[in-house]
Amino acid sequence: MSKFEKPKDFKGGLKNILSYLSPFRLRLVVVAILAVGATLFNIVGPKIMAMATDELVMGTARMMRGESGAINFNYIGVIVVSLVGLFLLGGLFSYMQGHVMADVATKISYNLRNAVMSKINRMPLGYFHRNSQGDVLSRITNDVDMVEQSLSQSVTQMLTSLAMVIGVMVMMLTISWQLTLIAIVMVPVSLILIIAMVRVSQKYYRNQQRYLGSVNGHVEEMYGGHVVMKAFNGEKRALEQFEAENIKLAESARKAEFFSGLMMPIMMIVGNLGYVAICIVGAAMASNGRVSIGDIQAFIQYVRNFSQPIMQIANISSQLQRMVAASERVFEFLNEEEEVEREGEMELTTDQVELQGHIRFEHVKFGYEKGKPIIRDFTLDVKSGQRVAIVGPTGAGKTTIVKLLMRFHELDSGKILIDGHDITAFKRQDIRSRFGIVLQDSWLYNGSIMENIRYGHLIATDQEVIDAAKEAQVDHFVRTLPEGYQMELNEESSNISQGQKQLLTIARAILADPRVLILDEATSSVDTRTEILIQKAMDKLMEGRTSFIIAHRLSTIRNADLILCMNEGDIVEQGTHEELMLKGGFYANLYNSQFEHPEDVAS
Repeated sequence: MSKFEKPKDFKGGLKNILSYLSPFRLRLVVVAILAVGATLFNIVGPKIMAMATDELVMGTARMMRGESGAINFNYIGVIVVSLVGLFLLGGLFSYMQGHVMADVATKISYNLRNAVMSKINRMPLGYFHRNSQGDVLSRITNDVDMVEQSLSQSVTQMLTSLAMVIGVMVMMLTISWQLTLIAIVMVPVSLILIIAMVRVSQKYYRNQQRYLGSVNGHVEEMYGGHVVMKAFNGEKRALEQFEAENIKLAESARKAEFFSGLMMPIMMIVGNLGYVAICIVGAAMASNGRVSIGDIQAFIQYVRNFSQPIMQIANISSQLQRMVAASERVFEFLNEEEEVEREGEMELTTDQVELQGHIRFEHVKFGYEKGKPIIRDFTLDVKSGQRVAIVGPTGAGKTTIVKLLMRFHELDSGKILIDGHDITAFKRQDIRSRFGIVLQDSWLYNGSIMENIRYGHLIATDQEVIDAAKEAQVDHFVRTLPEGYQMELNEESSNISQGQKQLLTIARAILADPRVLILDEATSSVDTRTEILIQKAMDKLMEGRTSFIIAHRLSTIRNADLILCMNEGDIVEQGTHEELMLKGGFYANLYNSQFEHPEDVAS
């Protein structure tokens, strides 16, 4: 599904859910037929039972008059057998109805999860900067599960209840229209109460799902960073924040359940009042001989069957509210603005464009938030095969530049050209397939070390993976691990050190054999000796490739062809190491500060 109407209310949420139900129209028709069939088998039961009751009453009267053949038990036996058969058929139809609807609900849940997962891959990174991971995870887990459970339960109950109400009304009319009128009068009263409760409780169900996402987000963040949290004695603060969010969740859930719970008692009161009225009027009509005792007994059962589905609809309404509240969050995410690919993109993977690595930035401006620029006016011409180092204080915009080059974000203004072509003319996937990147934050997934390195080139052989690991100085430490390259990393990759994780990401970049290489603090987590070894491997890897190196250890970039000094989103100096040191300006101060004592820096 490409576009979704943003749900803002109950009707909007239902409309979006119905759009997902539309491919299953045939199965829903089958469910409706089964619901009607099961209901019919159950509805005719009281009417048939009335025949047995009348026979017993008349038979008893004959016995009292001394007539022979007082009670026809054979006739009653046939009725009882017929009732058993009808109830068995009704149960079979109900089972088949539930089975088909459960299959539909499961497939809709499957489609929703696929849609959310596919949407995640099309979302700009800026969205995830604005929203917590836990909230996004809550949408794909809790909210989708709520939709599935509600569809599986409420749709079948709704169909059965509607069929029951209509069928029972017809059967009651066949007995007495006066008694039926009394039962029908209770319906508007019930509907008014249901609508009032739905309107009041809907906002609380919506808040309940939103606060649930906040609670999940907090738990996910605290669990993911539990080492840091414990190191700074943040347990109390984390509990206080969790308690504040949990109180909001509990309060909204309490109010939602309170108003939802009121529906059933109110409906029972209304139903019992109607039941009493029918019993009084029915007794008077039976005494006048206008209806039989069996019909009165059947009608009383129908009244119960008439009020029960209405009460079920009241109960279902609360379930539907949960479903709509959850679906609003899912469809809100699915309707978020996506990264848009322009049509007619050029392809880097064909002969149409052979990537050389000549990259030019022309008056690039960018900010993560409107009105707060990070890159103010960035212009740079990088020749093919050139090695460019970017240095500067924290927050100068160094990492932002390479993220823009990878098209993780779109420019506010300006251009980035690759071999003379605007970067937006290429598909993002093609650009990233020809770029190798090692970020400051190393990322590994739950899997073997072999597979984590192979992530850089999925069709690489085991030997190619091992060769890349050797070049990145990874092979030695991997072979000291219990299972070597087949050792499984856990979800947080906490069973290896931070430096070892960074080495694996470097090996992954080497295996990718990129045309353009980006190293963002690639050696920040390794010791000095390993850094020297990696630097040699990097020097070999960067030969003939355009390379961007972001480093705080300025001693590692002395051999760069061009060094850019950035501050507050602008280039303040550029040149080689020797040229910049002779200037004695911004770069020289940064470089010399590495060798100063803390007291000298403070002074």
